[in-house]
Amino acid sequence: MPDLSKTKSSFYRRLYVAHLIKQGIASVPAIIEATGMPRRTAQDTIASLAELDIECVFTKDDGQRHNIGRYQIRDWGAIDPCWVATHAERLKQVLGYTG
Repeated sequence: MPDLSKTKSSFYRRLYVAHLIKQGIASVPAIIEATGMPRRTAQDTIASLAELDIECVFTKDDGQRHNIGRYQIRDWGAIDPCWVATHAERLKQVLGYTG
């Protein structure tokens, strides 16, 4: 398979991270564990979901100090979440995630 362009790999990474969040893998540590990506990449990917009009919000857990909580996808914008779910395994393989 040919190398992915930076644009395509960034797009696929965003789709896959949104899918993980929707599946309950919804914290930065959980995403890191599921993908093996660096913390900063995970954080930047979550922050960049809005560029695809994917509405992702952070909900702080009750009674927790600091920023302990979970992300939630509230709206997928123009992205079809069923397509993403159907192709999630392929996205994972193309991106080289091992988790």
